Amino acid sequence: MPRKGFRSLPDVTQKNMAAAKCSEDQWIEIQKAASEKRRELVLQGPSIDKKIVSGGLDVSIYSLSLLNYLEISQCANLTKVHPEIANLINLQSLILCRNKLCSVPEAIGNLKSLKVLDVSVNDLTCLPVELSHLSELNTLNVSCNRIRSLPDGLSKCVKLVSINVSKNEISNLPEDLFSSDLEHLSTIIASENAIEELSGNIYALSALKNVDLSNNKITEIPFDLADCSKLKEVNFRGNKLKDKRLEKMVNGCQTKSILDYLRAGGRGKGRGKQQEASAKDENTKDKRRKKRSDKHQKNKEEDEELDDLNQMVVKVLQVHDSDAAFTIKVAPQVKDVRPYIVCCIVKGMNLKQGNALKRFLMAQIKLHDEICERRTSATIATHDLHRLKGPLLYDARSPRTLKAGCYKNYLFFGKGEIPCEMHLLIFIRI
Repeated sequence: MPRKGFRSLPDVTQKNMAAAKCSEDQWIEIQKAASEKRRELVLQGPSIDKKIVSGGLDVSIYSLSLLNYLEISQCANLTKVHPEIANLINLQSLILCRNKLCSVPEAIGNLKSLKVLDVSVNDLTCLPVELSHLSELNTLNVSCNRIRSLPDGLSKCVKLVSINVSKNEISNLPEDLFSSDLEHLSTIIASENAIEELSGNIYALSALKNVDLSNNKITEIPFDLADCSKLKEVNFRGNKLKDKRLEKMVNGCQTKSILDYLRAGGRGKGRGKQQEASAKDENTKDKRRKKRSDKHQKNKEEDEELDDLNQMVVKVLQVHDSDAAFTIKVAPQVKDVRPYIVCCIVKGMNLKQGNALKRFLMAQIKLHDEICERRTSATIATHDLHRLKGPLLYDARSPRTLKAGCYKNYLFFGKGEIPCEMHLLIFIRI
């Protein structure tokens, strides 16, 4: 009879072998992301698709809780995502485009930090109502699927800026998509669907700038669309409108003419279905416009700032946690002048050849004049990293306390002598 103490040896060996096999089955990309504590992971293309065919998506990916950017794309054999994706609590961007997904798990509603969701070009027929739990969501792209309707509750995604539902089978847009709670929603793209009617409550979207409802089944454009004060571009081409004069403007992409025509009530014969409205109704509408206008004026600067910021999807390419990383300090008073500061280091650029430096500076000047609105919205500063000694300090002071000076070929504004151990970069209040 063997001793009792030796009976457990085969079991231990068997467990070790199972653990070793599990480690071998784990994808090298996921192992590396876990060991390096990465914040970003991109899996795409034929090599990843081949692994999915062999044994499905490696479930250990759902243990990478540090991820804030995850992309799994161009995998024709990826048909589902496990509910354990809810474990990725720090995820801000989830890109699952160009796969063959048949559904989106309800657990996605637990990703409270999610800002960008892209499930375009899949085989989806519906979306979970749990999408309404994503209070931080600002960009939703579900284009190129077979979705028949959008879930209720999208008005709870109060930070939503852009929604793209083009190339689906949607027959109508949910009423709560036109809620005044969506005060940052600036872009609605719903082209190539089967939408028959656009709600007159679209006027409630105070930040709306771009509407694309081309190639649908719309026969009338609501006059309330003209009440969207920020609207810059509308596209209703490919719809058979009852008003042929308006249809001609639409097919000519004449946004200004379309809005002016709607404001005038169309052909000077009143406002279509609203033609029989009483003077009392018109007076109520005027008061409503004035109220919206006052509210819009009060929050104009803040809304535009947040809108422009949310339009940008930023990928975190590399994060340094070491003490040796270049440090930039920001004084508290800078917030009143420049509420957002983005710093990056670009390596490998050679500006010494030919007129490379001149072309670089011309590009920077063009950005200042156009996107930066002559430096009133943003300012770009470029420095030679080899000539800088950290840490840098961004500060803001009253012009009365400043005087100009020169220090080691640098023009600076400061109070007294500039510190030898620190370069001072200052924004002046105007």
